[in-house]
Amino acid sequence: MADSGRSTLPLPDYDHLPLGGLESRIRSLTAEQVEELLAYERQHAHRLPVTELLQARLEELKAGAQPTSGDPGAVRPEQSHGGTGGSPVSPATSPQPFGPPPHGTPDQRGKPKADRA
Repeated sequence: MADSGRSTLPLPDYDHLPLGGLESRIRSLTAEQVEELLAYERQHAHRLPVTELLQARLEELKAGAQPTSGDPGAVRPEQSHGGTGGSPVSPATSPQPFGPPPHGTPDQRGKPKADRA
């Protein structure tokens, strides 16, 4: 069952935004839009860091802060890779395999044990 409130939120894919992405994208929202997100968050996930962030931004707006320019729906460059959250490491960027020596560290080789005969 789809949530009808989710499709009308001021930020597309709000539920999938990381906290850092949310922080920068709410800067372009009005106080009414931030209040809408805050109400949605409290009814659904109720994540404390998110509600604190939204409440702080709402207080800034009520104290006279102005929304910044920009598109709240724009995808940030670090999110444009598909949103899988995977590592940017690939076989092409991986280091060569390396086996450490059996004793000591790579720059300080271990010494063989003395003859016990």
